Amino acid sequence: MLSALIVDDSETTRSFIRSLVEDVAEIDVLEASSGFEAFRVLPAHSIDIIFVDINMPDINGIELINFLKTNDLYKKIPVIIISTERSKEDMSKGMALGAFAYLTKPVNPDELREITKKALNL
Repeated sequence: MLSALIVDDSETTRSFIRSLVEDVAEIDVLEASSGFEAFRVLPAHSIDIIFVDINMPDINGIELINFLKTNDLYKKIPVIIISTERSKEDMSKGMALGAFAYLTKPVNPDELREITKKALNL
């Protein structure tokens, strides 16, 4: 079974993303409310895709993606950024770090499902 990790400090957003991801395929969805919590979840699970918000307390999304993409254990996992940040600078920074896609909130449900399918080769 595939496994996804949603990292966002908003419980509402995590729940919304969870429902869309579970529509795509049979996916075990894990959640983290911060980058720091994601660091605790990652070593304990085999993750196939990660959804990350940029603005979070403690470790922000950019710092988390930088860690993931420079770590041999995690660098091949597709990361989809979902953020309220709409500046070209933020989008460029996220994509330059190796994110698979950058979506802005509010997220278009069909777009998120399609990008998830592409990232997981479904």
